[in-house]
Amino acid sequence: MRILVADKFPETGLDHLRSEGHDVTFDPDLSGPDFAGALASQDVLIVRSTKVTAQAIEGAHDLSLIVRAGAGTNTIDKQAAAARAIHVSNVPGRNAVAVAELTLGLMLAIDRRIPDNVSDIRANTWNKQAYSEGLGLMGRHLGVVGMGAIGQAVATRAASFGLHLHALDKRRDIQSTQRMENLGFELHADLKTMAAAVDILSFHVPATPDTRHLVDAELLAAVRPGTVLINTSRSDVVDEPALLAVIEEKDLWVGIDVLADEPSSGAGAVSSTLAEHPRVYATHHIGASTAQAQAAVAAGVLEVVDAFATGSIVNCVNLQPPMSDTTTVTVRHRDRVGVLANLLGLIRDAGINVETMNNLVFQGQEAATATLDLRGKVTKELLGQMEALPNVFHIRVNA
Repeated sequence: MRILVADKFPETGLDHLRSEGHDVTFDPDLSGPDFAGALASQDVLIVRSTKVTAQAIEGAHDLSLIVRAGAGTNTIDKQAAAARAIHVSNVPGRNAVAVAELTLGLMLAIDRRIPDNVSDIRANTWNKQAYSEGLGLMGRHLGVVGMGAIGQAVATRAASFGLHLHALDKRRDIQSTQRMENLGFELHADLKTMAAAVDILSFHVPATPDTRHLVDAELLAAVRPGTVLINTSRSDVVDEPALLAVIEEKDLWVGIDVLADEPSSGAGAVSSTLAEHPRVYATHHIGASTAQAQAAVAAGVLEVVDAFATGSIVNCVNLQPPMSDTTTVTVRHRDRVGVLANLLGLIRDAGINVETMNNLVFQGQEAATATLDLRGKVTKELLGQMEALPNVFHIRVNA
């Protein structure tokens, strides 16, 4: 396959792709028209922070897979990719430890005002009295918003500091529920209730319509005076003007790794009223930027690409979820040329769409089982026609 790597990527990872016989183009500085032009002839695109627009996707005739080297995919136009049957896959959970470490670092930096300490000493100013008022983390209450891999990594580390843990009362898988019970989480019915019960709120959610401006004027009205707000997820989560309006009034402290108007490149000028506030500690969107995290993410990317090369799709985020109004039909048949074509011909003539389909061949290549999810009215007449086809053993409609 022809693979374009349009962001920083470990040399060992590039070597692996080349050793598998792929034609690899590595250009982490591509942007604008140059990026779209380079993408036009590629089969696979690997990106980290590079934005993949609908326009770039439209001109990529051969593109079949876009891999985001990380969890969030908000920089990729997933709908435009879906419209051209291009898979968008991510690598979730691989950078969880790095983001969790930065999250705890921001909590400690705010509590002990570490950046201000350093700045004053560099300016030859000694002010021990002003900086000896830290509350400490032990015994305080932390609300974790978003209990995915990063949220759980934050909780594990926060528990070791003696923080009491809080989260929203939601349905979760058995493993996550057990882990939270072991850590002694207190659960709350809604976010405003939790915000009023904790000293620190830390956000670890994806950028979706539901999480946009999760931190708004209404939520900020519910937080306690002196609350610490941490956002190492996505800038969309915070309504920055609403937050700025109450920082002084409620004596809030803020630690953020993401800004609404941050530069898209690795270096450049930045202007942020929020980041300039003296009660805000901002970092340079570096949550996942550790050597450990980058190695783990790169390994995840290679797993996605290796699987795709063998016909498997891993971690795809732009597939249609299973439809509730589909009928699953299982067909046991001889493994012969034309059997599936005849089946699909009958389905087409009945005006029924095939949502998904797979065909598994048994040892000896004498027989196979095809499973089809059909969207449309599957009549007894159609099923009888399918079963009457040559080389079809049996038809079963799954409940």
